[in-house]
Amino acid sequence: MGAFNDKVFEVVRRIPRGKVATYGQVARLVGSPRKARFVGYAMHANPKPGNGEAAVPCHRVVFKDGAICEGYAFGGPEAQRSLLEAEGVSFVDETHVDLDVCLWDGRAAETLASDVTNRGEVPLGPPEDFDWEAELAEDE
Repeated sequence: MGAFNDKVFEVVRRIPRGKVATYGQVARLVGSPRKARFVGYAMHANPKPGNGEAAVPCHRVVFKDGAICEGYAFGGPEAQRSLLEAEGVSFVDETHVDLDVCLWDGRAAETLASDVTNRGEVPLGPPEDFDWEAELAEDE
């Protein structure tokens, strides 16, 4: 795939069930804060969508306003919503996740594979005092 996509997939694998992250949030966690659109391209090219152990749960990535993706590549927005609802993600309307309840704080849900961690390619999470509200208020 490529180094950028590999980093994106590693971060997305860490989003816990019942939580979502935004494209911009994932971009910041891989060290490319201005590449939210490229995170979307990576999600569209996801070789292992779903919930399995090796899967990249791209359905857990949403727009900064909580909207699910109209062009969700693996069954459309209905499939994305269904997968999220099955994990307990709540919605404020038909197409928007309740970010107040379901936004992932970016902390590691599990430890990354030691080879990735040892190379230092993917941050384990933001610093303790990181202000997600301020970050998410910026245009992505």
